[in-house]
Amino acid sequence: MTDIQATNSQDTISQSAQNPTPQRTPLYQSHVDSEGKLVDFSGWELPIHYGSQIEEHEAVRTDAGMFDVSHMVVTDIKGTDSKAWLQKLLANDVAKLKTVGKALYSGMLNEQGGVIDDLIVYLMNADETEYRIVSNAATRDKDLAQFNKVAKDFDITLTERPELAMIAVQGPNAVEKLVQTKPSWADTLAALKPFVGADLTDIEGTDWFVARTGYTGEDGVEVIMHGDDAPAFFEQLKANGIKPAGLGARDTLRMEAGMNLYGHDMDETINPYECNMGWTLALKDDRDFVGRDALVSQRKQAKDDNTAMKQVGLLLTTRGVLREGMTVTINQGTDNEQTGVITSGTFSPSLKNSIAIARVPASLSDNDSVQVDLRGKGKFVDVRVLKLPFVRNGKQQFDS
Repeated sequence: MTDIQATNSQDTISQSAQNPTPQRTPLYQSHVDSEGKLVDFSGWELPIHYGSQIEEHEAVRTDAGMFDVSHMVVTDIKGTDSKAWLQKLLANDVAKLKTVGKALYSGMLNEQGGVIDDLIVYLMNADETEYRIVSNAATRDKDLAQFNKVAKDFDITLTERPELAMIAVQGPNAVEKLVQTKPSWADTLAALKPFVGADLTDIEGTDWFVARTGYTGEDGVEVIMHGDDAPAFFEQLKANGIKPAGLGARDTLRMEAGMNLYGHDMDETINPYECNMGWTLALKDDRDFVGRDALVSQRKQAKDDNTAMKQVGLLLTTRGVLREGMTVTINQGTDNEQTGVITSGTFSPSLKNSIAIARVPASLSDNDSVQVDLRGKGKFVDVRVLKLPFVRNGKQQFDS
């Protein structure tokens, strides 16, 4: 097994470290033409909004919006050991993928059980020798390093696909409007179930792929294509009433949907149990994946020591905004006082209140009082603890 390959001469490995100038996706000019306000995001020049973050958020919750997610890393895996490599690499088990196109969400852990990254893997052929991974741009270098480290003992070829672009089309009317844009996709989209992808080569040509996945808590798809095809597709989507949306709306949408953001709600020091990813762990068999032993040991020790942590949602119904890094105080001023931390916080356009994702002691119960010091001056305000998500498919997920 050789190191991961790039399919063009402009290999982007460590490019962000070598060049402080942000990289541009194939849709850069499309964003400029659409009056997008561009910012540096994980070394990429991407739109934070196109004029109104709130309008973009509401378009995705009530109609249809689209995001340029071409900065995401696409890696294709081929070889007789592809399945075995993935079973060693990932905490979830790709043996669950029984049909071509099926997708699996998983954490990729380090030897200590911490989360290197969360990613999606697709089964790309029936004999289980071809897969595709879509992973985060911010963790690109360490992801590829981990891929190669584990791959040394396996007969596989890893090929990064930096020439590809990706557009997420999200919202209750996303699929309907996508069919208006691409009528020839109608049958494929109608048959596409959640967390399943389909090759569009026979319809559109090489490199086109669509999957019923997303990061908003709404219905919709993510479409992969060659970067050369992306600008025209973007304009077609706009012409059919799909509103361009930026990073700002993407963050408030994922927050309402209770979805983690790497580097905030999880990282290499946080294990899956502490960031609501315990459900992704396939531990029932004896599969020896990276980080398993440490994870099981830490889990037992945390239970024995009563130091286990869990992830919850927080809702603030008074004035103020919950922010990342704020301390969460439980049973403040009592002998049973404990603390946690807000890992993501924002104002929710859908709920018209501030919300947060927090990591708190697993022992937290419904009878405990929970407060946050909003300004760090000892003035605590009550917050309501909720099970995530806050909003899904346009609807509030908790009793008022």
